[in-house]
Amino acid sequence: MIDSPFADLNGLPFYDEPALYIHLGGMIRGWEFGGWKRESMSWKTGCYIHTGLSGPQFRFQGPDVAMFFASICSNSFAKFPIGSMKHGVMCNDEGLVATHGILQRNAEEEYRWFAAGPWPMYQLAKTSFNVTPRVIRGYLTQIAGPRALDALERAAGEDLRDIGFLRFRNTRIAGKTVEIGRIGMAGNLAFEVRGPIEEGPAVYDAIFKAGRDFGMERLGWRTYLVNHVEGGFPQQTWTFCAAQWQDPGFLELNEKHGFRVRPVVSGSVDPANLRARQRSPLELNWQGSVRFDHDFIGRKALEAEAANPRRKTVTLRWNADDVIDIHASLLRKGEEYKTMDLPTTPTWLHGTLAHADHIRKDGREVGYASGTIYSYYFREVLSMGVIDIDEASIGNEVIVQWGDHGRRIKNVRATVERFPYMQEGRNDQIDVTTLSNQAAD
Repeated sequence: MIDSPFADLNGLPFYDEPALYIHLGGMIRGWEFGGWKRESMSWKTGCYIHTGLSGPQFRFQGPDVAMFFASICSNSFAKFPIGSMKHGVMCNDEGLVATHGILQRNAEEEYRWFAAGPWPMYQLAKTSFNVTPRVIRGYLTQIAGPRALDALERAAGEDLRDIGFLRFRNTRIAGKTVEIGRIGMAGNLAFEVRGPIEEGPAVYDAIFKAGRDFGMERLGWRTYLVNHVEGGFPQQTWTFCAAQWQDPGFLELNEKHGFRVRPVVSGSVDPANLRARQRSPLELNWQGSVRFDHDFIGRKALEAEAANPRRKTVTLRWNADDVIDIHASLLRKGEEYKTMDLPTTPTWLHGTLAHADHIRKDGREVGYASGTIYSYYFREVLSMGVIDIDEASIGNEVIVQWGDHGRRIKNVRATVERFPYMQEGRNDQIDVTTLSNQAAD
């Protein structure tokens, strides 16, 4: 690690080795390091380290903090012990996901919200709850893959197997007190290490060096979202557009806190059709994060949907010959098909992605596809799709209309597959106490 030539790498250290960086969301971020093939294999054969979610985090304190979050989250708060985390889901009045992220209970009257934007602050300003918000800037370093625990235990110099799924505690790495939690958004064994942004590079460096013996790769944004599609975790800005971006008041607050993004509409669906690009938590298969044991924004709409569900999210496996034809069109005269970049398409360098391709069956529209990736591990093109429940059976063949509205469209054959697609080594099913300890070797 050497001094960065950039003013601020957002908690990421700079190494004197080949790498690509981009300017995204007002910050410099790592785009690619060891190559997208190596990076995409890391969470199957070794592990990766990624710090792209560093930035503003939001701390909420006060006697009404539990009541406030219950009023804006679809999650149940009947059980939320200190030292635990939730996948917090927040909706608008129509029951569409406004945002989602990690909600953590630090103390009796203190919650922290991160890996997401300031939607809770926007909602708090409309209420009279006795809650005080504070914006802090911290690093968020993710370590995931079958060797993630080995790398972290070597970096920390202690046993970390007491940390249960969705739990966290403090340890020390590189002489710094760090917060380590067992959580991941791609399904496999994963942890997060968090602390003040200025300590991020030193902690990252120590973990990266400790993980080299365990096949650790530095993961960049180019490949990061492959694991969401493989692992079955829908992500705003990728597989759907968060409804918060249609709220003018929120956009003003969002820019105040440095989130200068706007939806970039793409796909064969008419750009004016925003609903095709938005999702309810039930459409995203997040039934576990929706509980009707309390009042919250969007409850009425979600209760109606739960009584008569229409669509769900599935994995779509794209026909290889049709994908080859898309690439081959670049070598033919005339208008080519929309380019399918590797390993993720379309890229979201210019803001929040609002992508939707038509899914059709026997000429009927039955849903929308998004989040197209090439999986080097499976050697297949995959995407998520929200689809009519009666068309969601594994093996069902559909047509995805690939391209942008008003341009040349390719009808791609696709097959409904298991969701999540990668089912080995799921984080919530791993008993880490049974894993062999190789960190001390």
